[in-house]
Amino acid sequence: MLESIPMTRRNFVRASTVLAGTILVGGTVGRSGPVPAWAQTSAPPTVDRLAVRVVVDSYQDALVRTAKVGTVEVQRFGVVFGPGLGKHIHNEFGLSLHLESQRGGETRHALLDFGFTPTALFNNLDLLKIDTASVDALIVSHGHFDHFGGLVPLLRRDRAKMQRDLPLYVGGENTFCYRWAVPPGGQPQSFDVLDRRDLTATNVRVVLADKPAVIAGHGFTTGAIARTSFEKVLPNTQVEVSMRDGAGCDPSHFTQEEREGKLVFDNHWGEHATCFNVKDRGLVVISSCGHAGLINSIRQAQAVSGVQKVHAVIGGFHLSPAPEPYIAQTVQALKELDVDYIIPMHCSGAGFIRAVQRDLQDRFIMSYTGTRYIFGA
Repeated sequence: MLESIPMTRRNFVRASTVLAGTILVGGTVGRSGPVPAWAQTSAPPTVDRLAVRVVVDSYQDALVRTAKVGTVEVQRFGVVFGPGLGKHIHNEFGLSLHLESQRGGETRHALLDFGFTPTALFNNLDLLKIDTASVDALIVSHGHFDHFGGLVPLLRRDRAKMQRDLPLYVGGENTFCYRWAVPPGGQPQSFDVLDRRDLTATNVRVVLADKPAVIAGHGFTTGAIARTSFEKVLPNTQVEVSMRDGAGCDPSHFTQEEREGKLVFDNHWGEHATCFNVKDRGLVVISSCGHAGLINSIRQAQAVSGVQKVHAVIGGFHLSPAPEPYIAQTVQALKELDVDYIIPMHCSGAGFIRAVQRDLQDRFIMSYTGTRYIFGA
């Protein structure tokens, strides 16, 4: 596994330049035993098939039917009948995805983000019959509660049946900072903190993936996302760089200005994207919330993998607060990148969905909670 480096604003700029030419190396341990390290190669692992199941998201339409959209199999989740009548998928403002990849006879499973509440997460995992005992890796995309809210409760419920050496990939130390919502003219309101002590208590191995790293031998994380496009971090939370009450982020990873203890705008230096290279298709880039920018995330995936073809972008794109001209730039950039399929979720916003439906209709797939997307063979 690549050794992680402290991520400050200063060395983020330096690291981002280096990352553009980085070759993926490293490995991890899967349920079938050690996965070989990937030494100098121009491409990441290739999988034959990737299935992405939407465990938690904001929307559900029980009447939309399963269909094939181009080369993507889109399996919808409808209404539960019979003995399960009365149970239904739960929706909330948050995101959780189950990733199942196959290469030859080898299968890997990962959980990416964990929704806002354990109520929705537990209900949907059970309803979708996702067995957490089969999970090879956990991934947190960034330090927002609507993406890690169900994590610790899930570990407390299911850790005993999960594999012994269970890695949790996070994008950097920034993931563990206290975060605050500050309404105009109002007092800061806590958006909580991911407490490392809870992870230690449940025997989870935390991997700080500031640099790109292979996940379970099949996928990869982009590491820190370089800011190279027109995009900027749109309004969201503020962050507190400190250790307090035994939780928070280690100030030694940050600049003197950031260590002053004041709340500062959250630039999400620790955000990363999760990606797969699907045989004969190209990259599937999963941008769980996209604060660093959807286009930046795609470019980072291309740069660290050496693969230029983008088969699909999927997840939250954080364009809900974006003005129309900014959305238009994003859509134009997606055209130029020649992305095959665009599957917005979570915080992508109605404005972006309308624009893609209008301008890239043949590439757009509407997403709902419970849907399973199958890429590849």
